[in-house]
Amino acid sequence: MPEQRRQAGAAEAPAKAEKTSKPCPICGKPAEHAFRPFCSSRCRDVDLNRWLSGRYIVPGRDDVAEEE
Repeated sequence: MPEQRRQAGAAEAPAKAEKTSKPCPICGKPAEHAFRPFCSSRCRDVDLNRWLSGRYIVPGRDDVAEEE
């Protein structure tokens, strides 16, 4: 019996993870495991293009403040 419970618990864990997954940050559809955190390769490529084109900016320190 304990072996059956372990197997059933293991099968339930991925189903719970899929239900609680966050939506795609680009379009809002449920994220797919293969493209996580995105729903498709299209949304993944849109996000990459935004990073490469400079639409996303990570704030940093000013070098001028260090020299003073």
